[in-house]
Amino acid sequence: MAASTPLSDGHFDWHSDGTAAALLDAIDWTGHTLGPPEAWPPSLRMMVRNMLASPEAMFLLWGEPPILFFNDACLPVIGPRAREGMGMRFDTVWAKAFPQLAPLYRRALGGQAIRVVDVHMPLARGDAPVDTWWTFSYSPVHDVDDVIRGVTCIATETTEHVLRDRAGRIASAALAQTEEGLRRAQQAGRIGLFTIDIATNELRGTPEFFRLFGLPAAAVIPASMIEALVIPADGDKISGASERGDGSADLHVEYRIRRPDNGTIRCIERRGEFENDETGRPFRFLGVVQDVTERRAAQDALAALNATLEARVRERTEERNLIARIIEETDSLVNIIGPDYRWLGINRAAANEFEAIYGARPEVGDPILDLIDDPTERENIQAMWARALSGEEFLMVAAFGDPNFVAEQRTYEMRFNVLRDTDGHTLGAYQMGTDISERVRAEAEMAQMHEALRQSQKMEAMGQLTGGVAHDFNNLLTPIMGSLDLLQRKAGMGTREMRLIDGALQSAERAKMLVQRLLAFARRQPLQPSPVDMAALVGGMTELLVSTCGPQIRLATELAPDLPPALVDPNQLEMAILNLCVNARDAMPEGGVLTITTGIVDRNGPHVRLSVIDTGVGMDAETAARSIEPFYSTKGIGKGTGLGLSMVHGLALQLGGAMTIETAPGEGTRIDLWLPASDILPTATPDVTARATETAFSGRALVVDDEAVVRMTTVHMLQSLGYETQEAADAQMALAMLETDAGFDLIVTDHLMPGLSGAEFAALIRARWPAMPVLIISGYADVDGIAPDIPRLSKPFREADLAEALAGLR
Repeated sequence: MAASTPLSDGHFDWHSDGTAAALLDAIDWTGHTLGPPEAWPPSLRMMVRNMLASPEAMFLLWGEPPILFFNDACLPVIGPRAREGMGMRFDTVWAKAFPQLAPLYRRALGGQAIRVVDVHMPLARGDAPVDTWWTFSYSPVHDVDDVIRGVTCIATETTEHVLRDRAGRIASAALAQTEEGLRRAQQAGRIGLFTIDIATNELRGTPEFFRLFGLPAAAVIPASMIEALVIPADGDKISGASERGDGSADLHVEYRIRRPDNGTIRCIERRGEFENDETGRPFRFLGVVQDVTERRAAQDALAALNATLEARVRERTEERNLIARIIEETDSLVNIIGPDYRWLGINRAAANEFEAIYGARPEVGDPILDLIDDPTERENIQAMWARALSGEEFLMVAAFGDPNFVAEQRTYEMRFNVLRDTDGHTLGAYQMGTDISERVRAEAEMAQMHEALRQSQKMEAMGQLTGGVAHDFNNLLTPIMGSLDLLQRKAGMGTREMRLIDGALQSAERAKMLVQRLLAFARRQPLQPSPVDMAALVGGMTELLVSTCGPQIRLATELAPDLPPALVDPNQLEMAILNLCVNARDAMPEGGVLTITTGIVDRNGPHVRLSVIDTGVGMDAETAARSIEPFYSTKGIGKGTGLGLSMVHGLALQLGGAMTIETAPGEGTRIDLWLPASDILPTATPDVTARATETAFSGRALVVDDEAVVRMTTVHMLQSLGYETQEAADAQMALAMLETDAGFDLIVTDHLMPGLSGAEFAALIRARWPAMPVLIISGYADVDGIAPDIPRLSKPFREADLAEALAGLR
């Protein structure tokens, strides 16, 4: 047939000039599975021509594996792969989609017609993909032998139908939801409708109306049945038949009923209106009722809550007023400052304090910095508040006050906090302060007392140490001085040997003096206080002091007449005065005036005051404070021991008095000794030294000392004086000797020994042999336990010192 022949241009005549036909013409059918279209089965050629001519979207799958054909209307369904898919194997070009299509294709090849409805397919339309829906109808294709060779599919777009149907379902669902919501709202709102026929007094209502009143639903009931449910207390609130008849019934009422079904009390709100006939007379009353029990309860609860809140507001207001009164009346200083350094608030105590130290009384709104004249104070105040206004919360102690307005600044302890509103925004800062000036002053005084106690404890510890050292030195010096003294007295010594011995004795005397100063500082020196005439003592020292101070120093004395005697050790006091005058001399290298005065004062009892005053260089506070420390000296190496003032201070304390220093650089120094006064007049002191030189000693002496060298030296001295001697190393040995031989004329014993001390030994001797003289010698200052009437001799001593002590026993 002519239809089976190609056109003159070599293309097959598809009876179509569309895009799909052009795609078929573009295929090189040589070597294709189907061969050229002229060789195709007639049923295939016919099916393709019919499909290309159809306005419906169609595609054809032929053979196994399936070859794809489609028309122009199906191009949107095929998509962008149409060019490579026309006339090609479907399972190859759309390998991923074919597994889903294969079952349908197989069923259609089996002779079954299949229809798939409303398949969703996103298609590119315009610049973006669009959701579309399609219905696919698959039908088998038979050849002339009635054998199924392929499957044709008609694709019908159902997008509009699907969207319309979906919109209808949505609208129906929304309507149903709205109706259900209204029904539930009416039920939840407990609203019922009713009408009353005024002529017959018959009431008709909705089911919800009857449910609200606890009655079964009915077509009509007497209105009096509803009226009977109203509780007696609310009977006057509901209208009866007569009121409805003359139109005087209240249109809006609220009353309580008792439900007949469960006996509960419910609150009903009724709103109604009359319906009049043509004459204007009411013939029907209609309205709506609502169960407002919960609302009424909520309103009652709200009213009660409001009453409670009002009461709490009143209480809170009273509390705030109370707090405000407390803040206003408290002694604490309360200041509230805004970001612009103006007062937001200030209590009376703070205003009074500010006025007292700056001379201006602040008020709320005043700028704090404008009320402070002194620039330094203003800077300090601004820096302090700047910290608080920046959000820092802190505690500080500082002194404030205009130095041009107050004699002394006051010290305050202040706590700063940030002031915020209820939302946390910073409004300013506030300060709670307390004047702690008295506390600071007391703490400073306490610190001074603690420092004084610490110094006292330090002095006490050093005193104990130096006292022990002095004891050991005395034990060492005793045999040295004693031996040198004995050698000095030995006849036949050459001039050179005598010079050496004299030099050694001078050094030993200096060492003895150093030890005495150590003991004086330590308040451990053995004192023999007695009433002393101070004027006579100072007058007796004048010549010595003048020669000691030199010609550049003018000595002046101002000795008060009729002074009571002072209870002192005269020898130690003379040494103390000499030390003070030497210090004064050294403080006046260019010369000056040295004044010694005496007077009577009442210092916790009557005291004699001895003052040594110079016009020298003076001392600063630190030097004066340290001047009584042992070994502290400002004179340079080799010019002082540093024990002078410490010795004088220790002596004054040991005598029960005190020493004070008044000095300043360039203004000289005044040192006062406060010595206890005595009501006993001084007595003439016997000349023991003269008596010792005139006395011839003889007899038997027992020497008791645990130090062998000291014991030996003492024995030699006694022998040199004329005694026959025996020795004992301790008191126990001496007692044993006395038990067998009590014919001794003298016992000389050390004080501190192992076992029995010298004091204990002397007490035993007095108890057993009362007439036997006992002399205690000691290198330690502690005389505790020694009876006051037992003679004592301090180490180190020379033969003359021993002779004086023995002469005093007679």
